[in-house]
Amino acid sequence: MPRPADPAKRRELLERVRGYVLRNGLPGLSLRPLAQALGTSDRMLLYYFGTKERMLAEALAGYERRPLLRARELLESAGSPTDPPALRRFLEEVWRQFTAPDVRATLPLYLEIMSAGLRHPDRYGSVMRDVVTGWTALLTSVFEDLGMTADRARTQATLLADASFGLLLVPLADGHWDRAEEAFHALLDSLEPGWHVPRAGG
Repeated sequence: MPRPADPAKRRELLERVRGYVLRNGLPGLSLRPLAQALGTSDRMLLYYFGTKERMLAEALAGYERRPLLRARELLESAGSPTDPPALRRFLEEVWRQFTAPDVRATLPLYLEIMSAGLRHPDRYGSVMRDVVTGWTALLTSVFEDLGMTADRARTQATLLADASFGLLLVPLADGHWDRAEEAFHALLDSLEPGWHVPRAGG
C-alpha cells in the first residue's frame, strides 16, 4: 500500500513552486527544470500533485487569494461599512494593499494567468475565475450590508471589481501607476452617489 503524502511537505513544495513561478513566469514552464530548481524530481512533484496543471493551479490560487484574505480580515476587525463614506475608506485601503510593493510584484503573473486561462481554460481557467468570483462575492455582501437588494448589490460589485482589476493591470503596460490611482479615486467619485440607500421612513 503506497505511503500517504506528507501534508507538511506538500505545503512546503507549494510555497517553493509559487516562488519559482513568481520569479520565472508561467509560459513555457516545464516540470523537469522546475523540479531541478527545487532540488527534487519530477516524479516526486507528480506524486504530491498528480499533474503539473493541478500543482500550478493550487500554488497560484493560494497566492492570489492573499489580498482577498486581507480584505476579509479588515472587514472582520472593523466591521462591514455602514455608510458610503465608510465603504469608500475600506475600498481605498484595499487599493493601497493591492498597490503595495509585495503585491504589485505579483501582478504580471495575473496577466499571464488570464492569458493562459483563455488558451487553456481546462487547465488554468479556474484560477483567475475563482479570484474574480471571490472579490465579487465579497463586495456584493458589503453592498447588501448597506441595504441594497441582492441584484443591485451584485451589479455594483461587478462594476467595481471589473473596473478595479483593469486599473491594476493596465499600468503593467504603461507604467503610469499615478494615473491609475487618480483614475481609481475618480471611479469612486462617480460610483459613490449610487451607494446611498434610502432608509425606511426616511
